[in-house]
This record gives sequence, C-alpha cells and structure tokens, in this order.
Amino acid sequence: MRNIKIWDLPVRVFHWSLVVSFFIAYTTEEESLWHIYSGYTVLALIAFRVLWGIAGNKYARFSNFVYSPTNTLNYLKEVVSGKPKHYLGHNPAGGLMTIVLLLSLSIVTISGLKAYAIEEGKGPLAGNGISIISNAYADDDDYYGRYGNRHEKDGDEFWEEVHEASANFTLFLIFLHIFGVAISSKMHNENLVKSMIDGNKNSKN
Repeated sequence: MRNIKIWDLPVRVFHWSLVVSFFIAYTTEEESLWHIYSGYTVLALIAFRVLWGIAGNKYARFSNFVYSPTNTLNYLKEVVSGKPKHYLGHNPAGGLMTIVLLLSLSIVTISGLKAYAIEEGKGPLAGNGISIISNAYADDDDYYGRYGNRHEKDGDEFWEEVHEASANFTLFLIFLHIFGVAISSKMHNENLVKSMIDGNKNSKN
C-alpha cells in the first residue's frame, strides 16, 4: 500500500468551502446578509466545480467519475455483498452523489434568487422577474392593479416553497453522503475524510 495524491487543492478547498457555506445558509434567516452572501458563495462554488470538472486534474473531471446506470447499480450490488471494487477517485455511487448534490444545490440557489428577486426586487434575477400575467395584459394597468400583487405573491410563495424543499432535500443528501463515506471507509480500510484534507488515498499498485 502506498499513498497517492488524488484530490488536488482546488477540489479540497471547494469541498470544505461548500460545507461551510451551505451550513451558514441553512442555519441563518433568509433575510440576513449571512444567508444571502453564503447563498451567492454556494452558487459561485457550483460554477467553479462545473468548470473544474472539465478542466481539472484527472480525478476532478466528470469523465473520471460519471458512470453508466448499469455500472452504478453493479457497484451498489457489490457494496451489499460486502466486496465492492476499490476506486482511487470517486466510486460510481460517490460520483452519482456528487452530480445529484450539484443539481440539488443549483435548484436551492436559483429558487432562492427567484424568491429574492420577487420579494425584495434585488439580486441578479430581479430585472428578469417572474410574471404569471400573460403578455396580452402586460400593459393593462387596470388588470395589473387588480391582479398583479396577488400573482406576485403567488410567485413568491412558489419559489419560497421550492427553495425550502430543495434545501431540506439537499440536507438529506448530505446525511446520505456522510453515511456512504463511512461505509466506504470501513469497507476499504481508509479514511476518506482525511483524504479530502490532505488529498491522499491508498493505492495497492
């Protein structure tokens, strides 16, 4: 067994920055600056990870850990049997979790920006806005005066609900991720948390 550098510094900084940013956003009030700016940080981190998934080192690239559904299912069967194949980078289940978490976090941040734009008229999506009123009535001041506020309120409630539900779903994914890390660490006799700190994993080759 020998140590080999797997996770480069950008991936490790991304991982722990995302942990801290999501925790702050989840535990603070939506109107607070802590919540708003930690949400922006999460969005920036997602954008970085997508770019690094294309231009990063071997083990950071999506091409290294995005597996077919068949391969992922076979790996899960190996886990159940107690004899899963060892991967230096993300295993198929870990790779799938990475993608699902990125998608879930994207929904959290975008829905938060939508709600922020409607309720406060601020943020990068404020100029775009959300309107359920058809274009035929867009310039009808009388129609907007009677119905505009109600539709705006409905839109705000919709995005608030999406934001809250996706944030809770992301938290569930995080607990599932932690459980998977614990199982994988035990089965392969390695410390995956430590590897995301120093970047090293064990190799038999």
